[in-house]
Amino acid sequence: MPWILLFFAGLFEIGWAIGLKYTEGFSKPLPTTLTVLSMVISMGMLGLALKTLPVGTAYAVWTGIGTVGTALLGIWLLGEPATAIRLACIALIVSGIIGLKLVA
Repeated sequence: MPWILLFFAGLFEIGWAIGLKYTEGFSKPLPTTLTVLSMVISMGMLGLALKTLPVGTAYAVWTGIGTVGTALLGIWLLGEPATAIRLACIALIVSGIIGLKLVA
């Protein structure tokens, strides 16, 4: 169960990271509200997962999910470059997340 909570915490981290772009400096009420809500949910789920998981592992996986998802959505939604080196670095982060899960 803690790994499931951690996974969803990572998804909500993606939500608030991408949401920040749409708040336009917190000047748009709906995107700002949704972004703050995503932050609260993400942190809450991370906190629950930390009741069982080691903090170093959980934090690395949480930020890894957020980083990979945000980078991929930046490419897909925001037209950020999808260079080979960038995609290779994303793949390295994914392999690190998998490795941490396997040894935890």
